[in-house]
Amino acid sequence: MTTAEPPADEPMDAFRGDRVYLGADHARNERRTWIVATICLATLAAQVTGGLMFNSMALVANGLHMGAHLAALLVAAGAYAVARTYSTDPRFSFGTGKVGYLAGFANAAVLGVTALLITIESVERLLAPAEVEYDGALVLAAAALAVNLACVWLLKPAQSHAHDRDGDLNLSAAHLHLAGDAVISGLAIAGLAAGRYLGWSWTDPVAALVGAALLAHFAWRLLSRTGAVLLDINPSPELTAQIRGRLEGEGERVLDLHLWRLGPGHHAAIVVLAAAAPQAPQAYRARLAGLAGLSHVTVEVRDHLTP
Repeated sequence: MTTAEPPADEPMDAFRGDRVYLGADHARNERRTWIVATICLATLAAQVTGGLMFNSMALVANGLHMGAHLAALLVAAGAYAVARTYSTDPRFSFGTGKVGYLAGFANAAVLGVTALLITIESVERLLAPAEVEYDGALVLAAAALAVNLACVWLLKPAQSHAHDRDGDLNLSAAHLHLAGDAVISGLAIAGLAAGRYLGWSWTDPVAALVGAALLAHFAWRLLSRTGAVLLDINPSPELTAQIRGRLEGEGERVLDLHLWRLGPGHHAAIVVLAAAAPQAPQAYRARLAGLAGLSHVTVEVRDHLTP
């Protein structure tokens, strides 16, 4: 039985260097996340203040939602900083690429709690309606929508990774937060406009309820995606099949295969295979060269007679 070691012509320092599993756009995404967090802080203060002044539940709900986004953005930005700072720390056996997923999981929990709080307050407003100053609230809601759309654009993934399903989920989570907020801003405007021009006072809290339902959906989606990475669920059956196909190309048999995600665009694989005439582990590693997203491979080779 043999396992893969660094190739003889590969320096040991270079072999250790493959423990850095940060996303390709890590620096860009970190910088933009801090910029958007600053914008959201100013918007949060304006929305909540205006909502209290104009007595608009939808506007206050949108402000609270922005508060959740601000917290999410700060956590995301902090995760980028931590992952970058400790990316070469040997204490992290498989690098710091998963820090962003941990941040995303925490953000999803906060988003779910926010949805619950908005739901409770909106139901109370439906049961005990309050007068809303629609004109001022509409202006502020429209301004919030403009800010949201600008932030969504700033957090758009780089063009080269816009459709990469293995991209930076930390950025995707922040982008999802703000895209949802843009939709909720639109709902707030619709609810306020209906109250202002049709006299339907119930539309303001109902708009907030619809927004809360959307938040809950986003929270569950984000929990599912980040949780799958943190629990090392197989991220790509397609990549698993490609690995198996390349390694069994000359009569070998894969006995055990584990694939998991290390960070944005990075996967690791541990493979145990048997062969009648075993080759060196490096030969099997070479067969996997060029597989997109496969950054770390460990191969154990057994004689087919070995139990």
